[in-house]
This record gives sequence, structure tokens and C-alpha cells, in this order.
Amino acid sequence: MTDSTTPIAIVTGGSRGLGLATVTELVRTGWHVVTDARDADRLTSATAALPPGSVTAVAGDITDPAHRQSLAAAAERAGGASLVIHNASELGTSPMPSLADYPLDAVERVYAVNVFAPLALTQLLLPQLRAHDGRIVAISSDAAVEPYPCWGGYGPSKAALDHLFAILGAEHPELRVYAFDPGDMNTAMHQAAFPGEDISDRADPASVVPALLRLLSSGLPSGRYRGADLTEAAPA
Repeated sequence: MTDSTTPIAIVTGGSRGLGLATVTELVRTGWHVVTDARDADRLTSATAALPPGSVTAVAGDITDPAHRQSLAAAAERAGGASLVIHNASELGTSPMPSLADYPLDAVERVYAVNVFAPLALTQLLLPQLRAHDGRIVAISSDAAVEPYPCWGGYGPSKAALDHLFAILGAEHPELRVYAFDPGDMNTAMHQAAFPGEDISDRADPASVVPALLRLLSSGLPSGRYRGADLTEAAPA
């Protein structure tokens, strides 16, 4: 168990990209973070540079019920989660095909990771979150609201995630429940969406984290927010 004054967060998909950048900044600002990734070696390497005892790394697949139980148990042992950030995501087939040609098993995997797993993990964590004035963040995308051709797997899954957590926020007014659209970033997933293209002009994930943390501390009501709109002038 951590010190009773140390807040506990769960960040899924914490071995790279926005997930790792978020874990790093939360640790820097005093959180203990429980995080995961499917690749155990990458997760170990990613978290090795963080202060000892600041992170609980749990390798596994977020679609696995036993793995989700392990994440919830790790947070409970640490003192109970007051924040969960559903960052782990599945893009789907790359290059992304049109819906007419999209393999249905790939669509099922996208929804398993992007929709069902966040709901299932949240169900496990609700007792902890309610006990700690909790906040829930679902990482969204502009593909959730714009009908981009060939984004028929990922985009609708993020739209479903947004609406799912909008309903959760309405059902649990005692919690803050956010969908957060970070905008385009220079990540492995974004590169997979545009294979062979130069995406070096996209934002570094670390540059997006301040907007996310601003949302968490803002007191804004549950809802969907874009990182680009969360300026320094956002309500405190």
C-alpha cells in the first residue's frame, strides 16, 4: 500500500505514446500509477526510468477479464483508484480498408479493446472511484465525430466509447466522466493509420498531456472535451 496521501491512477496502454507520457507526468506530479501493456518487455523498459515505487506495471491484454481483475486489485492494494484513464486502443487493420472490405473479426477486436474493455474495467473500479471522488477519462478521437473514409472500424468504436461514457456520467453525477480528444499525435498508431507517410509534423504526445491534466483539475462537468480547447484560461 502506498502512503495514504498519494492518489492512485490507472492508465491503460502505458508503454508508449500518450499513455507513457501521461504516466510520466502523473508520477512527476505525485501520483502512483498502475499501468499495463500487452508487451511485457516494452512495459518494463518504458517504466524503468520512473522513480522506484511510483508505478505498478501489470503486463497483459485489456480484453482479458483476469487481467482487468489484476489491474483493479493492484489499485485496491495501493489504496484505491481515484482516476482511470482508458488510453489503450486498437486501430484495426492497417492499411485501413473501406467498410465493404473490412474483416469482421478485425472489427470485433477493435470494439473489444476500444469499447467493451473500458466498460468492463470501469465496472470493476466503480466502488473505488466512488470512494475517492473519482474521475474517469476515455481517450477519444476526431474520428469519433467525423466520417473519414476507411476509418469505419476505429471511428465508430470511439463514437460508441464517447456515448457510453456520456451515459455513465449521467448515471453517476457524483463522478467526473470525460471523453478527451487529444488531436493528431506522432504515435505508432497514427503512423499505422497512414503507413509510409511522414507524420513528423504531428504533436509529440508529451505536449498534449498538460491539456489532459488541466481537464482533470478544472472542475468542468462531465462531457467531451478537445485538448485544443483546454487553454490556460480553462476554469479552475
